[in-house]
Amino acid sequence: MRQGHKARRRSERGIALLIAIFVLLLVSVVAIALLVSSGTETALGANYRSSSTVYYGALAGLEEARGRLLPKNPNYFGLTTPALVYGTTLPLGQAVYVVNQLPGETIVPWDPSDKYYDREYQNEFGVAASSNSPVNSVWNNSPGGIPGPVYKWVRINAATEQSLYIDVNQDGTFDNTTALFYDPANPDYSGNPWPSLIVGPRSTAVQALEITGLAALPNGSKKILQYLVAAAGPTTPSEGPPVVPSLTFPSALTMDGNSVTFSVPSAAAFQVDGTDQNDPLNALPNGCTPGASLVTAVGYTNTSDSSYSNIYSAIPAANYGKYSGLGGTTPNVSPVGGAGGLPAALQTVSGMNSLVQTITQNADVVINGPATQSNLPAAMSLTNPMTIVVNGDLTLNGWHATGFGILLVTGTFTYDPDASWDGIILVIGSGVMSSHQTGTGKFYGAMLVANTVGGAGNQLGPSSFDFTSASSSDGIYYSSCWVNYVQAPVKYKVLSFHEIPQ
Repeated sequence: MRQGHKARRRSERGIALLIAIFVLLLVSVVAIALLVSSGTETALGANYRSSSTVYYGALAGLEEARGRLLPKNPNYFGLTTPALVYGTTLPLGQAVYVVNQLPGETIVPWDPSDKYYDREYQNEFGVAASSNSPVNSVWNNSPGGIPGPVYKWVRINAATEQSLYIDVNQDGTFDNTTALFYDPANPDYSGNPWPSLIVGPRSTAVQALEITGLAALPNGSKKILQYLVAAAGPTTPSEGPPVVPSLTFPSALTMDGNSVTFSVPSAAAFQVDGTDQNDPLNALPNGCTPGASLVTAVGYTNTSDSSYSNIYSAIPAANYGKYSGLGGTTPNVSPVGGAGGLPAALQTVSGMNSLVQTITQNADVVINGPATQSNLPAAMSLTNPMTIVVNGDLTLNGWHATGFGILLVTGTFTYDPDASWDGIILVIGSGVMSSHQTGTGKFYGAMLVANTVGGAGNQLGPSSFDFTSASSSDGIYYSSCWVNYVQAPVKYKVLSFHEIPQ
């Protein structure tokens, strides 16, 4: 009995060691698993961090480019890149690159040998990338030693069906020869508004642009993101285009219609100047520089009636030199209704009424007349030009301030010559611009007067510019910068956004 007991005790010797070894092995396995898991988590975290960094870096590039398309941006592309001037259609095949180089780095996205070569362009258009107008990012070379976003370049180009791989007009092909536009007024099959892309331009549409950005890190992490954008005006249910897409003026003062009536002050201080210039007292925030081109001083649209003689004969001979512009002759009074002049649609009642409706629908303020300067919005300023519509008469009297923006008056506009305006003045409706006082105010931009109620059928009636001989102001001065500035879009709306696989 005692021998058996000893044998059993002898056979159990070392079991504690085996258990300890097993537990140690188990703990080691768990520890190794934890180490592996921790390493995996660290790697995943690093990958996520890299992925997030390049994602938000590329997004920062897209947002910089989208913001700099706006004329009101102090770093507006149009100041240095004519292809991106607002109102200009960016041609197909022309890519504008925004490069963001680190100190000592050179980035040439259209060069196949470059580390950050833009292969995506060839995927979209079937041809190698090229650049007509490279532009530096605001972060290029880390200004002030402050590192910026990690994007390397952003490309801006016109969109086509092929580049987006969307058959917009459903004709069975992906067109690569016609630019796409965005039309918020596009009708559906029932005639209801259906904002959408269209192939080719239209009066209510604005060009759709691709903005593509590449971001990269030294560890090789890369991302390419892409926006499709279009200019948009004030926030409306459809977020439509800017107030007046690409409205241009062939003259500083345009008398639109038939047998216009015209009278001007005899004072030598009053002038109408078609030389492109800026208001010296109110510098535009975007630093716009006037172009070298001239427009007509006083333009009229009907060459078959008495408009020319009515205007010419009203100008005192002693003041001929005060009416200067395109062509060099003085007084500079010329027809502007033909090719390259005022669009034909704006020489009809229906076209003018459509223009009035478009501006009214997108206006910042609509005022029912009769109105005075007390009804004008206090928020209007140099940095906040506004679109103001007065349905009826507007009378300014004793107002010595400057207005900024687009002013549309459908009744009689009685002007206090001591007031000034920078932007566009449209007197469309009764078509009467009147002043019987004296002052030293000036207009910078362009003015158009049209009578839509006194003609026969779709023909405009006799518009009237009635500044009596005893009245005076310092006149009207053409300014393309102000014309474009007050029509600038409020934003570029993002129509689509996606990441392009690498």
